[in-house]
Amino acid sequence: MTVRRQTSGRGASAVLFDVDGTLVDSNYLHVYAWQRAFDDERLPVAAWKVHRCIGMDGSALVRALSTTPSGEAPADVQERLADGHSRYYRDTTPLLAPLPGARALLRRVADLGLQVVLASSAPDDELQVLLKALDCDDVIAETTSSRDVGTAKPEPGIVRVALDRAGVGADRAVFVGDAVWDAHAATAAGLPCIGLLSGGISRAELGAAGASPIFADPQDLLEHLESTRIAELAPGP
Repeated sequence: MTVRRQTSGRGASAVLFDVDGTLVDSNYLHVYAWQRAFDDERLPVAAWKVHRCIGMDGSALVRALSTTPSGEAPADVQERLADGHSRYYRDTTPLLAPLPGARALLRRVADLGLQVVLASSAPDDELQVLLKALDCDDVIAETTSSRDVGTAKPEPGIVRVALDRAGVGADRAVFVGDAVWDAHAATAAGLPCIGLLSGGISRAELGAAGASPIFADPQDLLEHLESTRIAELAPGP
């Protein structure tokens, strides 16, 4: 689904946001869902190992966590793992909530005359649930989903699609994300990346991946917005 804001049309400078763990407090629900799916296949994986992979392409996550010394899990097992994650995650969606300051941050970015672009690689059904939790359709200019690319983050494809939909080059945009995969994807697409700790990844790791500056959560970023590239991109009076 794409919702356009009339006051900041295509071609205006853009702020690209990851959604899971950046705007919506969902990362640990994904950890739970993946653990249940792996348990069903008698392939138990510790929660911390799952968490380390949250934010990367789903197929890559399955391969990374299901590979044993004897090789990758069979294709049918990998497919069941993905289906199981979707099923268990869907059961937890009533628990989804915006992270502190997320709605206010999006509205402030739009008020500055910038496009708010959700550069998500979530499947369409998950994206719709995330959009409902955010409840900010009136300020979202563009969105992406998993169907827009063959391989999601850390590959830069989803970032490039988001830039194309916004009608801007990397020199007129910035990415906001919570995972090292976000920082890698943004860097590969030529964008600076602002990091958030709200996904559970350390400041040091985000910084090493290329994120700078780094804030605790959307509220912290909102309170320091004037010191970031977001303020620099805003059109003058």
